[in-house]
Amino acid sequence: MKKNRVQILIAALVLLLVTLACEFSASTAKIQEVWLSTDEAGEQRTTTFAPDAVFYAQVDLRNAPDDTSLKAVWTAVEVEGAEPNLVLAETDFTSGSGTVTFNLKNDQLWPAGKYRVEIYLNGKLDKTVDFEVQ
Repeated sequence: MKKNRVQILIAALVLLLVTLACEFSASTAKIQEVWLSTDEAGEQRTTTFAPDAVFYAQVDLRNAPDDTSLKAVWTAVEVEGAEPNLVLAETDFTSGSGTVTFNLKNDQLWPAGKYRVEIYLNGKLDKTVDFEVQ
């Protein structure tokens, strides 16, 4: 009888460990750097944009498997004519290591003020960059 209890306990422990192992997922993915630029190539770094600019956010992603998820959330923090902290757009992207470029365009001129882009790595906020339009 005692032997059966030990076997049942061991089987339950093994089942628990297998279940936990299946739910646990560790990624080595890391955002090395995020910067804003006025060009798609990311060479003209800036945190101040003209009203007619396209905003580019460059994300340097390292040690990332091909199914790593990134998300950019663009927000008008304090902008003329808009409610505070207005989310302008969200863009999801799946990638492996390398530079990922997000952008935000406007058919009209951007109002002057303070803006922000938040970069999420696998669903968690990782980097925030504030910028402005003058």
